[in-house]
Amino acid sequence: MMKNAIGREIPMELAYLKGRELYAGEFAIAPQGNRQGKKIKLGQKGADKVLASLAEAIEKTGLKNGMTISFHHHFRNGDYIIKMVMEAIAAKGIKDLTLMASSLNPCHEFLIDYIEDGTVTAIETSGLRDTLGEYLTTHPGCLKRPIVIRSHGGRARAIESGEVHIDVAFMGAPICDCFGNASGSQGKSACGSIGYALVDSHHADQTVIITDNLLKGQFLYPYSIPQTDVDYVVEVEAIGDPAGIASGAISITKNPIQLKIAQLAAEVVDQTGYLQEGYSLQLGSGGASLGVAQFMREKMLARGIKGGFGIGGATGIFTEMVKEGLFEIFYDTQTFDTTAAASLKENPRHVEMSASFYANPWTDCIVNQLDVVFLSATEVDLDFNVNCMTDSNGVLMGASGGHSDTAAGAKLAVIVVPLIRGRLPMIRDKVQTVITPGESIDVIVTERGVAVNPKRTDLLEKLKDSNLPLYTIQELQQMSYDLVGKPKDIEVSQEDKDIVAVVEYRDGSIIDLVRKPL
Repeated sequence: MMKNAIGREIPMELAYLKGRELYAGEFAIAPQGNRQGKKIKLGQKGADKVLASLAEAIEKTGLKNGMTISFHHHFRNGDYIIKMVMEAIAAKGIKDLTLMASSLNPCHEFLIDYIEDGTVTAIETSGLRDTLGEYLTTHPGCLKRPIVIRSHGGRARAIESGEVHIDVAFMGAPICDCFGNASGSQGKSACGSIGYALVDSHHADQTVIITDNLLKGQFLYPYSIPQTDVDYVVEVEAIGDPAGIASGAISITKNPIQLKIAQLAAEVVDQTGYLQEGYSLQLGSGGASLGVAQFMREKMLARGIKGGFGIGGATGIFTEMVKEGLFEIFYDTQTFDTTAAASLKENPRHVEMSASFYANPWTDCIVNQLDVVFLSATEVDLDFNVNCMTDSNGVLMGASGGHSDTAAGAKLAVIVVPLIRGRLPMIRDKVQTVITPGESIDVIVTERGVAVNPKRTDLLEKLKDSNLPLYTIQELQQMSYDLVGKPKDIEVSQEDKDIVAVVEYRDGSIIDLVRKPL
């Protein structure tokens, strides 16, 4: 066993960890090598990329046992793509595949069947939820090696650096022309930005676009994925359930606890001096994070402040602020609701970006210019480490997402979290799973008080005379214990065979492991 920079013991002697590096700090690893590219092939005059079926696409790509396939998650819980592709693959008897999805949702529980029959033997992803997450947590060894959990930026880094080699990318697109130019902004299955698909399409050996809206006899413009990154196109009846792909405008929470947290969080930004002309901001899509938007908007209007850029996952709440002129531009890698999807199509100041542009630490990613980010958590600890991946019972139920990416890049990273959730304190001695290290976190905001990371002496100085309810993180923890008592720690197996997942930091180093709960 070896300890990394946050004190997590990692058995680096295991075969699948050999040659890897331990987490040593936010920016400790200097990249080497070059960006990897796509296999080149001769473009044929008059060639027809449109195929009759997924079965034909699988034959044309030469997919075989042991290869890596990838998918994006822009269709969220309405996704049909992974299921129809896996059915076509299984029908051909292809086995031992690595499934590299940007994230997996509750609708993907059918993957359990393909794991059990050996079609899928490895998974690399950002998110795992519900039945699939529970199954993988309780069945370590069902795959040939533990799951690899990456942030959105870490995934883009792994693909572009060649750490991960994608043989075939199966990319769903709400509209595509016969040449392979594709976008997410039009059609019955419109999802807005397809920023995660841009990286896969550009770097995979072969890319198959799957669409339910094939534009015939004309070119699509504007496009997100260019025809130069596409090998084949398959038209199907439906690529997803529109109701699960994009909801109506996500509304601001009415929960009084979340509103209190949001109000305090906005006040932290104000009192620390980051709410100023030209500042940049990322909001999450959770209740408290969206609630912050309401209070930030009020402050900006009252003082005549105009922000520079916003980034995210786009919601209607944030894109309306752009429309109002409160922010100059919005960079969007994933669009969450129909209002935001319409904004991407209609507003030239709402711009699609790739996952690499967003958060790849080995590029000049936009998070490096970020002033303020609000992030949620399933739990935090006394060292300000954050978990957003496993539940209080140790089961995989969330996503790494852009959490560690934005926290590392932002000048002010604020965690919004209730002090108590389901009668369980959210501030633990040690979090079950570290996704974002404490050195990246500046402030924790609960409904009962605010804790500043002691390393941020500048923030403590600015806030010492404020009217904010300031406490140490230890005091906040004790406050929760006084209300509901101290919880028992989760017992997990220490056996190597019971390692469920390896958690990579965004630079590819190993920050933690997920072990089977007992």
